[in-house]
Amino acid sequence: MTWDWGAVADFMPRFWDGLLLTLQILALGSLISFALGLVWALLMRTPSRWVCWPVGAVTEFIRNTPLLVQLFFLFYVLPEWGFTFSALTTGVFAIGLHYSTYTMQVYRAGIEAVPAGQWEAATALNLPVTRTWRVVILPQAIRRVVPALGNYVIAMLKDTPILMTITVMEMLGAARLFAQENFQFTEPLTVIGVAFILIAYPASLLVRALERRLVR
Repeated sequence: MTWDWGAVADFMPRFWDGLLLTLQILALGSLISFALGLVWALLMRTPSRWVCWPVGAVTEFIRNTPLLVQLFFLFYVLPEWGFTFSALTTGVFAIGLHYSTYTMQVYRAGIEAVPAGQWEAATALNLPVTRTWRVVILPQAIRRVVPALGNYVIAMLKDTPILMTITVMEMLGAARLFAQENFQFTEPLTVIGVAFILIAYPASLLVRALERRLVR
């Protein structure tokens, strides 16, 4: 077997398109998971069982079923009920929804780590509940959980190839299509493997640096 640099050159335009799409999926999926995870965490702290129990049941179901099953359900089953979305929209939402159940646990841990004295001080100052959360609790909680959230961003990056199964041509999807068309698998798949390492490893180092800086 010989390495074909010509195949690499031919694949690169598709690689860049796949890379940009992968980063787009990662960015949007992360935003959804961060925002929705915070919503789940806040709902789980409400005193009403009519809120906590359904939210807990839904998040447990999502967290304990495979992402691929959820992806197929959203892409193939929802259209039968009249809800049709593009493959990219479905994939981004599926990843964001799935990982929101993990970021929810991260937020809960961060909120519970805020010292009780902070709650007592807010109560003594007669701060409204919304202001207590916005000014006192959440800034401290989020500061504590940034490194853990970063780890889930890396995990999401490594799960983006799953979207290939619903025709989203992210990096691996682009490599697979090129390989099938040209009967050359080594070069495109090697390029994709190296690309994931070059993105994920520096990101993991950044997360470690943030952890040393923020969690003291």
